[in-house]
Amino acid sequence: MTKIKKARLLVVDDDRNFRETLAELLESNGYEVRAAANGREAISLLQLEDSDLTLCDWKMPESGGEQFLKTLAADDIPTAMPVLIMTAHGTGPNALQAMQLGAYDFITKPLDMEKVLSTVARALHHMKLQREVDDLRKQRFFEADSGSTVFIEPERSSLRLIGSSPAWIEIFKSIGKVARTDVGVLVLGESGTGKEMVARAIHENSGRSRKPFIIVNCAALPPDLLESELFGHEKGSFTSAVTKKIGKFEAAEGGTVFLDEIGELPLALQPKLLRVLQEHTFERVGATVPIEADIRIVAATNRQLEQEVESKNFRADLFYRLNTYTLRLPPLRERSSDILPLANYFLEQHAKRNGIPLQSLTAAAAEALTKYSYPGNIRELEHLVNTAAVQAGGRIITVEEIESLLVQNHAGQGELSIETLLALPFHDAIRVLEQKLLENALQSAGGNRSEAARNLGIHRRLLYEKLQQYKLTS
Repeated sequence: MTKIKKARLLVVDDDRNFRETLAELLESNGYEVRAAANGREAISLLQLEDSDLTLCDWKMPESGGEQFLKTLAADDIPTAMPVLIMTAHGTGPNALQAMQLGAYDFITKPLDMEKVLSTVARALHHMKLQREVDDLRKQRFFEADSGSTVFIEPERSSLRLIGSSPAWIEIFKSIGKVARTDVGVLVLGESGTGKEMVARAIHENSGRSRKPFIIVNCAALPPDLLESELFGHEKGSFTSAVTKKIGKFEAAEGGTVFLDEIGELPLALQPKLLRVLQEHTFERVGATVPIEADIRIVAATNRQLEQEVESKNFRADLFYRLNTYTLRLPPLRERSSDILPLANYFLEQHAKRNGIPLQSLTAAAAEALTKYSYPGNIRELEHLVNTAAVQAGGRIITVEEIESLLVQNHAGQGELSIETLLALPFHDAIRVLEQKLLENALQSAGGNRSEAARNLGIHRRLLYEKLQQYKLTS
């Protein structure tokens, strides 16, 4: 009877108790395990005998996970070996950097052991499939392409992608994976979720980072102007074309074009964009000579493109070409632990722009911010924080100022759907509803307060108190 070979794992962590406990757990699940106290020691073990997978801590006093991954890439030590990074410092930039450096996955401590075991099993399966593909290539005398590793620079502006919630960490990991390739990316998400910043992060961490990053909002221009904006035009190609114009695709040569609101792209222009994606060529309006297009396309939309395809508003072939790699950004309400870090970041930017001391939030104001569901997402949070900072006049920002702005925003919009009320914290929803009831009652009663009180079924004294509370007495 043939003995089944156990998969060999390597655990790298400077915490001896954690290292031994994890090793015992993995051994009890049928794996052969070795352990090392730091990245340098792990490299020495791998030079003696390779491993099928390594679990490595990110932060260690001597040679942490970052240096370990860089050494693997530089020395070409079993590059097919998956590396799972473990860390108690589960920040987005760390996750992005780990994936850029070739990590298979990035998991945060304290570890969910069921997730660890399933991730190990999945990684080993992927490695097995990769080895089978490599064997087939060798049999057919193909040479595998060797890609260069792109290292992230911590000072790059992609770090403006603030957040360390599990949902946002997944986005950082995806950026790290796709940025080092050259495939097109489709970024989906509600308005205000940060689609442009994600597109910029993909560009800045790619091999095209030193070339232009050009943004085109497909909803901002009429079709005839949009065509010229994208592809350029020759002098005299239409009435107002008094000079030759270089389009965005031509200006972005070697770099990245971010097509925002791609769902708004007119049907007449969609075949031209498809040609750019398929053949990497285009012509200026009024020209016949094709121009080579060495660019990467990142597109974004808050529309359901599948429905647009079904409605014949968007070409299916263009959708599938754009949809090579898709990133779905979570709304802010699904990453509530990121609200305060974002709010503090916006306060820091406000202070820098205006040359004033940094303002802070009271505990109650911070709580009010985290309880709100932000239908406008990050953009709404930024507007809210900046307005609160101005109203506070350099002082600490109180809960009254935050709640007042929330009430003003929703009352001013004239929206009282159940979705709007549910988006507000409890007391804010009550205030908005009360104010609207008072306004409607006064309007129906022609300004007669006694009649308005009767229609509302409340005493006139309570009506007067509420009118004063909401400044409706004028």
